[in-house]
Amino acid sequence: MQDKYKLIIVDNEKLAAEFLDFPSRLYKNDPYWVRPLDSEIEKIFDPQKNKNFRTGDAIRWLAVDNNGNTMGRIAAFYEKGTAMKNNQPTGGVGFFESVNNQEVANLLFDAGKEWLQNKGMEAMDGPVNFGERDVFWGCLYDGFTDPNYNMPYNFKYYNDLFNNYGFKEYFKQYTYRLELEGGLKSETVRQKALRLRRDPGYNFEILNWKVVDRYADDFMVVFNKAWAKFPGVKPVRKAHAMALLKSLKPIIDPRAVLFGYYHGEPIAFFIMVPNLNPIIKPFNGKMNLLNKIKLFVNLKILKKSHRLIGLIFGVVPEHQGKGVESGLILRFEDEVLKPDFPFTELEMNWIGDFNPSMMKLVEQIGSTISKTHITYRYLFDRNKPFERAKKLS
Repeated sequence: MQDKYKLIIVDNEKLAAEFLDFPSRLYKNDPYWVRPLDSEIEKIFDPQKNKNFRTGDAIRWLAVDNNGNTMGRIAAFYEKGTAMKNNQPTGGVGFFESVNNQEVANLLFDAGKEWLQNKGMEAMDGPVNFGERDVFWGCLYDGFTDPNYNMPYNFKYYNDLFNNYGFKEYFKQYTYRLELEGGLKSETVRQKALRLRRDPGYNFEILNWKVVDRYADDFMVVFNKAWAKFPGVKPVRKAHAMALLKSLKPIIDPRAVLFGYYHGEPIAFFIMVPNLNPIIKPFNGKMNLLNKIKLFVNLKILKKSHRLIGLIFGVVPEHQGKGVESGLILRFEDEVLKPDFPFTELEMNWIGDFNPSMMKLVEQIGSTISKTHITYRYLFDRNKPFERAKKLS
């Protein structure tokens, strides 16, 4: 009997275009889905633009029926450095999209599993990104409303497709929402921040593009102390930090980028960016010259984005627990309360359930969970005991 579905490796421009276009047909009746910019996805699979290819590899497939109609897609990838920071060498599958059909999903998952096994992997996480965790990571489980820029949005049944195959929940990622109007809701946080303001050693400031080179240095120092120790996170160099800040310049509002210092030494940062999805939704994934102009006008002049997204936050270990987080937030409130501040809400993505201290902090300032994503893990040795992500101390 002929199989109902078959796999096609994405190895030319026509198939790459179909890989990008398929979700538009799949979600055509969903009012919330926003097509990511094609360029944001394509650069992930470009060895010239994604440094993970230096020590890793990636592959993409389409699943098609006997009439040649696309039924699903998936990518598989690994990077040796992050793979070995687990109990077993672990790769990933991501950019998964599928009709509600377990047979199609299993075909795609099997392809990822076999390819990763041949690369020496013993497990796979999914749906994840071949790169940084802050984008295209996790399966949406709860909060099926307007998504944030480059955060996964999917049908609820995707979770069943992963679970039925044998994936298990490795950790949850929460998105917290905070109303900005009226300023800080927590008197406890305010008092902590005011105590720091009375200490002349502490200083909190917003971004000044004229000295961006200094901020790149400061970002590198804080990030490498606060984040680089975590599994799957690599240290950054000055060039990487500068590239990040420069890449954000077209969209960023300097009032939403804060740095903290103690006696002039960098100790913290909080970087927020506007949610671009309400603006790019009509672009259908294309960022041509006309759409670049539309983005600029809608963002900078018409100010059509009213939500900030917490992109990344960090405090060096020696200053954690001293109220530095509160100091950053109170400095941000100074900007929020100004009459020309255009943003009315903040959503903080990617707070893992393995990080109870961060969950407690964002809850203390009045934030509530608005979305839940799940990162799943599948062990190739089905007899090996499964362990969830360890909680951070």
